[in-house]
Amino acid sequence: MGRMIIIGAGLAGLSASVTLAEQGFSCDLISLQNSERAQSVLAEGGINAALNTMGEQDQVQNHYEDTLRGGVYLADPNAVRNLTSHAPEIVRWLENLGVPFNMTDQDIMLRNFGGQKKKRTAYAQSSTGKIIMTAVIDEARKHEVSGKIRRYSHHELICLLIRDHICMGARIRDLYTGEIRDFFGIVLLCSGGMNGIFPGMTTGTTQNTGDVTAIAFRQGVELGNLEMLQYHPTTIGIYGKRCLVTEAARGEGGRLYIMKNQKKWYFMEEKYPELKNLMPRDVVSREMYMIRRECGGSVYLDMTGLSQETWQKKLSDLRQEIIYYLALDPASAPLPVKEGIHYFMGGIAVDEKHQTNIKNLYAAGECACQYHGANRLGGNSLLGALYGGRKAAEIILQNPEDISEKDVSGMISDFRPASPELIQKIGEILVSGLGIIRNAGDLEKALHQLESLKGSNFREENRIYLAKAMLLSALERKESRGAHYREDYPEKKEAFRKTTIAEFAQEIKITFREIPERRAEL
Repeated sequence: MGRMIIIGAGLAGLSASVTLAEQGFSCDLISLQNSERAQSVLAEGGINAALNTMGEQDQVQNHYEDTLRGGVYLADPNAVRNLTSHAPEIVRWLENLGVPFNMTDQDIMLRNFGGQKKKRTAYAQSSTGKIIMTAVIDEARKHEVSGKIRRYSHHELICLLIRDHICMGARIRDLYTGEIRDFFGIVLLCSGGMNGIFPGMTTGTTQNTGDVTAIAFRQGVELGNLEMLQYHPTTIGIYGKRCLVTEAARGEGGRLYIMKNQKKWYFMEEKYPELKNLMPRDVVSREMYMIRRECGGSVYLDMTGLSQETWQKKLSDLRQEIIYYLALDPASAPLPVKEGIHYFMGGIAVDEKHQTNIKNLYAAGECACQYHGANRLGGNSLLGALYGGRKAAEIILQNPEDISEKDVSGMISDFRPASPELIQKIGEILVSGLGIIRNAGDLEKALHQLESLKGSNFREENRIYLAKAMLLSALERKESRGAHYREDYPEKKEAFRKTTIAEFAQEIKITFREIPERRAEL
């Protein structure tokens, strides 16, 4: 088998590289930063798996149904079945690697998380991503020593080497030396979400620039469901970004309220008596937006009723973080919170095998449009990254192809970055159209504003094209579903239970693709 090139060294990239190495195959692991600074480190609340350690008779079928329902039936049911059925095995693998999950006297402790009626989320305080990443990084280092994983930190993708809809590799630049080098082989993109398209407006790392997705789109790679941006309901503002207040705070008993007629109104508990503050994130964020518009003032997260044991054993790191950034102790005072862009359900369109429309090009993790449909359940992101990276690697091992060096003259070599001013302007325009509540007028106005922007280099042009594709996708979906709420089309429509596909070939084209039928047996 030829070389395998993985772009991105977060959880999806590490999972893929370890899977390949365990089978005796080598890969190049290319990333802007070391794995310790990947987006995966920032995940807080936990990872979902139907382990049924809490005596609630939880089953994989429940996890499967909750994931499809939470995504408003926009995800591929076969892919979701694969994900949820492998979840217990993945969490047990992490346990064997030494991940110190919170434990009961006998087994892994699980907590409640949004959109799920069963306790299903395994966690390590509220730093689950950091602790899981530490374990998987250590596992990868064993294979780095043997030479199976060749790490190239501080390197960036300039372009994919694509000709006649076949990917032959990737053109990479060393950020330290400036050297440009072509890597030939099958490519797996694990570059994370598009946080950098919305500077200062997301909970994600600023290192997830969105450039890889924009480059791929410009080179003919199809993107799916770009309109599906998840706004997390509980974030706080810090310099340069939004800081996540984990959903675990509500899973452990935190309550949302707003002042109405000089009294605390716990609106989620009144409106949704079954799941209360743990409704899916799209629902909670939309309710917060509407309630603020109705009542004025801020929405607060009240955690003052949590026990000292909960703070000490389950949320101590969250408490320290809030005290550090806001000089406010959430154990004794309610916390003002606001929605912030948190996750991208849309991205590079892949099938259940993580293949793109370009031969020899795959994608996994948050950069891929997979598993989450119109809204991601909390606790499914770490799972999706781990399973997605593993699944993509397994498929590649089943379909090896030795790609020799080829003539790639004429390929793109422009590595100049987009200007901060243009990046900020694009982000502001996008948010004006892609807010929690949307309508045709705002979307068309945002598109008109984008038309006035001109890129002065390849990456600036890429960002403008990607931004247009996001707005056009939202315009074409004339319904409300999950994270996409159109006040001019407030109803969900079965005719739109399809994936929006954006493709670029001189101009942007938006089409709809049918959701695959669920197979009887997987």
